[in-house]
Amino acid sequence: MLSCCSFCRLALHLIPLHSLHSLHFTHSSTQRTLSIIITFTFQSLTLLLLPTKLFQTLRGFLLLPPLLGGFSLLLQLSKSSITHLLEREEELFNNTNSYSLVVQALIGSNFGLNLPAEMILDVMNLKKCLTNVFLLTLAMLTTASGGFVGVNIGTDVSDLPAASNVVAILKAHQITHIRLYDADTHLLQALSNTSIEVIVGVTNEEVLRIGESPSAAAAWINKNVLAYVPSTNITAIAVGSEVLSTIPNVAPVLVPAMNSLHKALVAANLNFRVKVSTPHSMDIIPKPFPPSTATFNSSWNSTMVQLLQFLKNTNSSFMLNAYPYYGYTKGDGIFPIEYALFKPLPSVKQIVDPNTLFHYNSMFDAMVDAAYYSIDALDFSDIPVVVTETGWPSLGGSNEPDATVGNAETYNNNLIRRVLNDSGPPSQVNMPISAYIYELFNEDKRNGPISEKNWGIFYANGSAIYPLSLSTSGQINGTSASVFCVAKDGADSDKLQAGLNYACGQGGANCAAIQQGQPCYLPNNVKSHASFAFNDYYQKTHSTGGTCDFDGTATITTRDPSYGSCIYTGSSNSSGGGMSLAPTALGPSSPSKASLNMQMCSLQYLISVVGAFLALVVASNGNNTVPQK
Repeated sequence: MLSCCSFCRLALHLIPLHSLHSLHFTHSSTQRTLSIIITFTFQSLTLLLLPTKLFQTLRGFLLLPPLLGGFSLLLQLSKSSITHLLEREEELFNNTNSYSLVVQALIGSNFGLNLPAEMILDVMNLKKCLTNVFLLTLAMLTTASGGFVGVNIGTDVSDLPAASNVVAILKAHQITHIRLYDADTHLLQALSNTSIEVIVGVTNEEVLRIGESPSAAAAWINKNVLAYVPSTNITAIAVGSEVLSTIPNVAPVLVPAMNSLHKALVAANLNFRVKVSTPHSMDIIPKPFPPSTATFNSSWNSTMVQLLQFLKNTNSSFMLNAYPYYGYTKGDGIFPIEYALFKPLPSVKQIVDPNTLFHYNSMFDAMVDAAYYSIDALDFSDIPVVVTETGWPSLGGSNEPDATVGNAETYNNNLIRRVLNDSGPPSQVNMPISAYIYELFNEDKRNGPISEKNWGIFYANGSAIYPLSLSTSGQINGTSASVFCVAKDGADSDKLQAGLNYACGQGGANCAAIQQGQPCYLPNNVKSHASFAFNDYYQKTHSTGGTCDFDGTATITTRDPSYGSCIYTGSSNSSGGGMSLAPTALGPSSPSKASLNMQMCSLQYLISVVGAFLALVVASNGNNTVPQK
């Protein structure tokens, strides 16, 4: 569906501007304009009232522009023509005189009224919205949505960066989808106006209270969602985490909690924007292989039927935490590690479902398909599975030999490539998989084995633990090949100052970045400044015998000490290459977001039509008024 405003702009491309001056409008022109407005109004109502899921399914038909006069040419536009339109869009839109002329020609003149075009635009207030509709329409007609890669953010970190620094890391690497385990106030505020799509979590401790009290659910929505949207782009609520397998006594109130939260969203008119689901462990599927025979644990059937019906009714996704690491380490050697790491297997070792003969190239795909078959076993379908947790630990104890940096790097890089190929598992090839990597930082404060503390892909300072290729054009580089010289914790401040003076003076270090007003000036303390100076000196001199000592106040580290815009010499950021991701690296925005934007614009259009008609009626009455004698 192209909006009235978009048709105006399209006319700039199809009709020579000088010919508009000679257009002759007749009564049939008025009828034609009314027909266009009625058509647009009907289509806007259709888009507004359709459920988001159905809109996504039918958008290819609904968005075909009506065959109205010369605009039927749009149906014949080649891809290159559409590209040309997009290239000229900004130029045409910013040409106020031409834009106003077309609006006057297509709206004002058709009614025989001499209305200033900008007055109509002010009444309609549609410039920005309809620009987005125009571009979104073309994009949705020419592209398909696919899977994306997001990241989980846990906060059991002893040196957790400030929320603003966490968001800076996300933005620096163009991470566009995240999941929070609670409604962290500082993070939700810091995420404002970033467009990053956020899954916000209800903690396991909160599920029981919300499930037993609709008023508690409404209060939770008011405090943790309404307080932040729309500036913070909350798109889903994860109710608990692995509730059925970790706190089974809460199972009876899980779906009631989800229902109450959804009803609170409906009351706030946010149910199209924010979806409700709950993440599940693979433990709820006792025998995931072969996938074709997988079923949920029968003891949870009653709860699962209610839950799946809720997801179906609300167009929400089934959230699954899928860890091939555990599937392999607990599998007693049944499957080779290559299968868990997405590595190709020789033909004699390929994993095949004996019932369907589907070939599974990875344990990840088999796990996702096991969820789809389990859903189907309860007579439900068309519920997409999103993987809310997956990853591989980079360090483990002596009894965890497979938790290594190499395996973590291999798994997550192959996972990203797998997700971005936009295909589903063998039984659902047309259902692209989206996945959230577990996790952003190592959570050193977590209980359990060493591996439990080492799932992160970044150190707290934002440097990568290992290289992570998120697209063919962008990569997060690790620091395994780099070393840095920094001040020791607890070093004597007088000795640090002496070392700082030496490095910036006789030592020849470039200390401009730690001067007031420069990127590394803050934090303004001797330890921070000394670290930068020590490192610059060391990077320039270590190849010719320079050391990292400074009277015992310095130490070597493999962790990149760069932070924010303060980039240390030797950092992979210092050359300006390799650290940022291409915009497509983590996948497109979700279809539901695009649908919501279109529906919101449709609502604005309907309001605008009413306003425009009122303006026209007032102006028309003014023209027809007979002066009183």
